[in-house]
Amino acid sequence: MATTVLFFLFAGLAIGCALSMVYHRNPLYSAVSLVGVFIALSCIYVTLAAPFIAAVQILIYAGAIMVLVVFVIMLLNLDEEKPLNRLRYLYSIGGFLGIILMAQTFFIFIAVNKAPKKPIVADESVGKTMSIGANMYTEYLLPVEIVGILLLMAIIGGVILARRFSQPELRLVVNNELDKRNESEEKDDYRIAL
Repeated sequence: MATTVLFFLFAGLAIGCALSMVYHRNPLYSAVSLVGVFIALSCIYVTLAAPFIAAVQILIYAGAIMVLVVFVIMLLNLDEEKPLNRLRYLYSIGGFLGIILMAQTFFIFIAVNKAPKKPIVADESVGKTMSIGANMYTEYLLPVEIVGILLLMAIIGGVILARRFSQPELRLVVNNELDKRNESEEKDDYRIAL
């Protein structure tokens, strides 16, 4: 009974934060609301006896990915937008799709309640660290290695894209900037030297 109450409490918090994320015009407020959604989802995972997935949810999504999102928002330097009156028909399409989504949610709720309930075996429950590790390195070893190679390729691509200038070209850019600032005596300064 207590887990059901906690589930509905955290689910309501997640829905409220999601509505807040969509409602705010400021992208930073939306990002903070998205962090609230991630934390509420992590609490739901804890109530479902999946502590590892809950910790990964906090560390990866609420931590690393949201820092990346906030950096992108800061780098974009978004200005105030003028409202677009020509897209008003999207409100009716969004309302119609929202009604379809609510009907699907209601259908899933009824289907889950009618499904037979199986007893849970505590040693084999999904979400435990031991079962995740055993499955990841036995049954799903090939997909894990493929994801590792893709991440390595992304890191190498990021390093290559970030390193645009070769060393002599970068020295030329720094020297030109120092000439513009009339600081030519600092060209050989060890703090500026590359």
